Amino acid sequence: MLYKKIYNSPLGKIYLIFDEEFLLGLYFENQKYFGDAIKGEETENFDSKNGELSNKNLEVTEKWLDIYFSGEEPKFMPCIKLIGTEFRRDVWKILLEIPYGETTTYKAISEKLIESGKYKRMSAQGVGGAVGHNPISIIVPCHRVVGVDGSLTGYAGGLSRKKRLLQNEGFKFKK
Repeated sequence: MLYKKIYNSPLGKIYLIFDEEFLLGLYFENQKYFGDAIKGEETENFDSKNGELSNKNLEVTEKWLDIYFSGEEPKFMPCIKLIGTEFRRDVWKILLEIPYGETTTYKAISEKLIESGKYKRMSAQGVGGAVGHNPISIIVPCHRVVGVDGSLTGYAGGLSRKKRLLQNEGFKFKK
């Protein structure tokens, strides 16, 4: 059984999708590709106030988000499960390596994929597609990927949210 719960963030509603063990999705309301990783799966609303249900990983996820939105770097990770193609999972693993408050480019990610020896060639556009379909926004920090010139390019949750997430991490934009 999959569950969903709304987390009210400073940037709007965030939908948390999870099972008994893992966080499977973290989506802003009206985000592009909402729920792609769990399409066709039935979800049930999770109400932790009814006293019958509890989920330790949900509590860890909410604590992570509370710390993050307070402007601090969480020093722990919720248990996540990334559902997608092998290529997308490879891209998402690279996203997890981007340090808090820093950015990388789509081109740099494509170069890392080639360096891994698993791929002979790679396009920044292909990487962009995988980044855009990241099912666990913020925690898997797709907002930290920018254009080669440092510009804020696409973000499934919206460019204004991308900018605010980077500002939350103390990122300084070039004038």
